[in-house]
Amino acid sequence: MSFAAPRGHNWTHSQPAADEDSEDPVDQMISQTGCMACHHAVQECMAEHQDWRKCQDQVKAFRECMNQYQKHRLEELQRRQKQVPTEG
Repeated sequence: MSFAAPRGHNWTHSQPAADEDSEDPVDQMISQTGCMACHHAVQECMAEHQDWRKCQDQVKAFRECMNQYQKHRLEELQRRQKQVPTEG
């Protein structure tokens, strides 16, 4: 049994079409984390090398940035839950 290969990322830099005014939803989400510079570093490395194994420093930095964001977000959510009085 054979399966079609999954579609991967397009690691080439291309200009968006003229009618594309909206930002990519993934970019929108990443920009909210403060990790956009790390994400761009991964993208640039992948565009240059076409091999994620050669981009491990950038991947690690991006992962650490995202983990830090997740940690702070969880702490904020927990803090907010403590402030909300329970109805009962």
